[in-house]
Amino acid sequence: MALPVIDPGMTEAELDRIVDKAETASAFLKAISHEGRLMILCHLVTGEKSVTELEELLSARQAAVSQQLSRLRLEGLVVPRRDGKTIYYRLADDRPRKMLETVYDLFCRDEP
Repeated sequence: MALPVIDPGMTEAELDRIVDKAETASAFLKAISHEGRLMILCHLVTGEKSVTELEELLSARQAAVSQQLSRLRLEGLVVPRRDGKTIYYRLADDRPRKMLETVYDLFCRDEP
């Protein structure tokens, strides 16, 4: 994987594109920087969960879980689905899964 390089010879359009991508990346990182939101994403890696299931898995109140899900939904990281009175959430795309793999490797994997 190549690391980004900001070259003094880049055009203004190329630099603008990098700034736009940096803003997007920053918003993504802010969205996952809360312990509760990070744990919600960890649980959703295994598949869709209802709000009630997430409450039980996180040992958290419905209001707290809903608040964190709202932020994740706003940032486009999770997608809701309603079935009657029950709301289910799943990961919106593969970005959270890829980031969680990196976080796991850096902070959770046992060292040899």
